[in-house]
Amino acid sequence: MNILSKIIIAFFLFISFFTNAQSFNTAVDYLEFIGKEQKTVTKNTWKYTKAIAHSKSDKSIAKKREVLIKTVERAIAKIEKANGFDGDTYKNNVLKHMRLNESLLKKEYADIIDMKAVAEQSYDLMEAYILAQELADEKMMQSQIEYEKNLYAFANKNKINIIESENDLGKKMEISNQVFDHSNALYLTFFKVYINEVYLWEAVEKSDVSGIQQNSNALNQAAKEGLKILDTIKPYKNDKSLILAYKTVFNFFIEESENKIPIIADFLILKEDFETIKTAIDKTPENKRTKDQIDAYNKKTKEINKAGNNYNKVNSALNSNRQKVLIKMEEAKSKFLARHVPND
Repeated sequence: MNILSKIIIAFFLFISFFTNAQSFNTAVDYLEFIGKEQKTVTKNTWKYTKAIAHSKSDKSIAKKREVLIKTVERAIAKIEKANGFDGDTYKNNVLKHMRLNESLLKKEYADIIDMKAVAEQSYDLMEAYILAQELADEKMMQSQIEYEKNLYAFANKNKINIIESENDLGKKMEISNQVFDHSNALYLTFFKVYINEVYLWEAVEKSDVSGIQQNSNALNQAAKEGLKILDTIKPYKNDKSLILAYKTVFNFFIEESENKIPIIADFLILKEDFETIKTAIDKTPENKRTKDQIDAYNKKTKEINKAGNNYNKVNSALNSNRQKVLIKMEEAKSKFLARHVPND
């Protein structure tokens, strides 16, 4: 037999080996095969959905998503290729569950990532982003619950004893979604207030005194309304930590808008007056400047220097205190989720 013939025979043996569908002698063997593939896909997909909410790196999220999609595709291919046990009913139910995971990753969660990129531009966009995430999580949870029902039905039919426990992923996902629902509701209440501070400081950057006053009033009103809303929200399992953290932030916004922003607005008004006087005196030749002009300029120069120092102190204190309360808020959120979201 020549070398070419040997290569051809080896090639066909190789193809034959991989085209033979995997078969199972017992229902237990099939459940173990399915369980291994399903657990990897569902748990990792669930972890990924939670990473979207916490990761600051969009590139990292996108990379994890690509890897996970490949994992799901491989699992589906393996299950499709293998023979079912006692027909294909259970096999098809499992594939339905996995294809939903695949669809969520390729479509819904892809859209969610795009929505996240613009969510902080307005309250409506943030609300839409959070709602989309909650709906996708709900779909995944319901699919997992249905999968587990089919699992127990298959096991009962084949007289396999599976002990139901709180460790079932469907129950973990249900608890997790309840925790995130509570956290998201609080965050939306916060964001509805916070966005007014964003608009306020955009007005400050533009030295828009009218916009500053308008947005400062809006921030003050929203923060006080936010405190009232927080008082109506029932703590999750009597854990008030997150509610208290948001209250601290709202009280900072009230203090900022009532006592600090007026100082900043007064400085900007004074600065505008100073620029008017300076422009007028600059346009006047030195030999034609009156004593009143010079006295008014000198007086305004002293006022603007004093007000400028005060402005810098107030602005620096605001930035420092804002950073402190927002960091504590994020820490409270992380600790809250760590306490209540079930471990893997």
